Amino acid sequence: MRIAAVGDIHLGEDVRGEYRKRLEGIEERADVLMLAGDLTRHGTLEEGRVVADELRDLPVPVVAVLGNHDYHSDLQHEIAGELRDAGVMVLDDDGVVIECGGTKLGVVGGKGFGGGFAGKCASEFGEREIKDFVAHTRYIAESWKLALKETQADRRVVLSHYSPIKETLEGEPLEIYPFLGSYLLAEAVDTAGADLILHGHAHKGTEKGLTPGGIRVRNVALPVLGKAYAVYCLECGE
Repeated sequence: MRIAAVGDIHLGEDVRGEYRKRLEGIEERADVLMLAGDLTRHGTLEEGRVVADELRDLPVPVVAVLGNHDYHSDLQHEIAGELRDAGVMVLDDDGVVIECGGTKLGVVGGKGFGGGFAGKCASEFGEREIKDFVAHTRYIAESWKLALKETQADRRVVLSHYSPIKETLEGEPLEIYPFLGSYLLAEAVDTAGADLILHGHAHKGTEKGLTPGGIRVRNVALPVLGKAYAVYCLECGE
């Protein structure tokens, strides 16, 4: 099971057609392509259509989540619709099962959210705005946990924009860690179980890490990878 993954491609009209060129021959290297959010720059519908055109009719299944940039213009639902019309499976705190060479691959996830990490995180205490911030992440984490438990598949991957662990954020300023991810996401996945977690968002972060429960985490932000996508093999533990 070979998974091509990338996040933070930030496409716009000025690079139309360029990313598609970098996906040529992907079917020879991977069984599925996963996109970890921030597909656009400012979340405009025009940018969303560029992304949809770049991904349309690829020879492998494509699964995506949106990122904070894709939400910026409050057109996230319209962007998701454009992507779905192009054949992309867009997750929104739910899951999908894909048949890959006789193996059922379950993919669960969504944008994720922030809050920080154990010992240095926000809590549901104090002002309503802080309570709502943490509650939003907790709701997402619980949705993922439920979706993972309900997903009947041979292998399960979690796809997110925000990070579930701080290790893959190393290189980013410590001050912004709470806005890059939350330990609640990792806690949910460790409880339900998965083979791999993919995320983006942290452009200056580190590629590899593990959840407290030992699940592999990969930061696939394009600036971290330095290439159009990375390929991870579930069976061989890459």
